[in-house]
Amino acid sequence: MDYAKKGAPKKRKPATKSRNAGGRSGGAVRNRKGNGSPKPPIKQVLITLLVVLAFGVGLWMLKSGEPEVVVSSQDSPNASSERELEPLPEKPEERWQYIRELENSTVEVDVPERQESRPRLMQCGSFRNFNDADTLRANIAMQGFESQVRESHGSNGRWFRVILGPFENLRAAQRVNNQLQRAGIYGCQIWLWNLD
Repeated sequence: MDYAKKGAPKKRKPATKSRNAGGRSGGAVRNRKGNGSPKPPIKQVLITLLVVLAFGVGLWMLKSGEPEVVVSSQDSPNASSERELEPLPEKPEERWQYIRELENSTVEVDVPERQESRPRLMQCGSFRNFNDADTLRANIAMQGFESQVRESHGSNGRWFRVILGPFENLRAAQRVNNQLQRAGIYGCQIWLWNLD
């Protein structure tokens, strides 16, 4: 393109001023009174003065309400080293007699034999089929506990019971039962240990 032959640039038409909804132009708004800064309303000035005055009165009341601290020559560190230490008062005589009575008394408690200290066993299942009982025994073994499958004959036929134990007390059996429940093995019952 040859810029030398192009010629002078075309003149643009002056832009028309658009008016917004309020009828004002897009430029800065001028104060019509002529001095350039609006005056604050008298109510705001009075409220501000009242707040500042109340704050000042509050500070003055706080300061005047404090007791004055007077340092006497007796309370100074040098004065305490110079004067003699006063002896402590004597220990008062005890007014209460129950302290001596409790020191010399004895209490006897009769504790019956606790059932918890008796040995326990835990039965986790009873099956007609030996394979079902052996599967449960294997699941219990996977949790780290040793169990046995015992065959029993009763009035309703032959059963294969999965037994754990003996445990020395109820608390030990319950601890193992809780661990089995966390592993998904439910239905274990804790009984007193019988050797039959």
